[in-house]
Amino acid sequence: MVAFTLPKNSRINRRGREHRVEGAARVRRLKVYRWDPESGENPRFDTFEIDLDTCGPMVLDALIKIKNEIDPTLTFRRSCREGICGSCSMNLNGRNGLACTTAIEDLKGEIRITPLPHMEVVKDLVPDFTHFYAQYASIRPWLQTVTTQPSGKERLQTPQQREKLDGLYECILCACCSTGCPSYWWNSDKFLGPAILLQAYRWISDSRDEVTGDRLDELEDPFRLYRCHTIMNCANVCPKGLNPAKAIAEIKKLQVERDI
Repeated sequence: MVAFTLPKNSRINRRGREHRVEGAARVRRLKVYRWDPESGENPRFDTFEIDLDTCGPMVLDALIKIKNEIDPTLTFRRSCREGICGSCSMNLNGRNGLACTTAIEDLKGEIRITPLPHMEVVKDLVPDFTHFYAQYASIRPWLQTVTTQPSGKERLQTPQQREKLDGLYECILCACCSTGCPSYWWNSDKFLGPAILLQAYRWISDSRDEVTGDRLDELEDPFRLYRCHTIMNCANVCPKGLNPAKAIAEIKKLQVERDI
């Protein structure tokens, strides 16, 4: 294990480490959740002061600055920095979002950063997505057909058929919506949650997919689909501006229409 030495302008109190900046004109404080399963210690919050004049504008920039210049043991996920990969999803001042697209200036007061809620934590700001990805795999998120594909040709769509996928295919599986949903908190072992159900509707809506009946059969369950109570937290926190609740309602509508 690599030893870590606090900078001179840092101190340790009973609540965790604290780093201060002196002489800077624009300073923001970040209170970051920390937990290392190998240490045997309880979770804590470390406080870091950041000079905004030497930092990029986004929360992810501040976290990278902390890791590069203050505390190299800080652990979080990130990749594209463009709101495309969904890796840096976390809870910022009580609201789920992407650290790479959330501006520091848009958050008021001390910035409190924690992992996505109601998921097991691997370390620091890294949640365990194992169950979430298993649920995603369960809906078989790929094109399924029963007819033979035309030789040398793609399965085509009209522009109108393609438009039906707008608002669905943009999902980046960041899990902000699912981990912001109280129904998913209570029943995540059986309820698929907003993100996965939106993805399910994406394939149900695809005119090229030929197993719509099977997909609806697999979703017709008191828990997998019907634990959604349209609380709308999912739409409120989606960083891509999508509406998973609407997609879930459309699946329920198709279930009713089929039964009639």
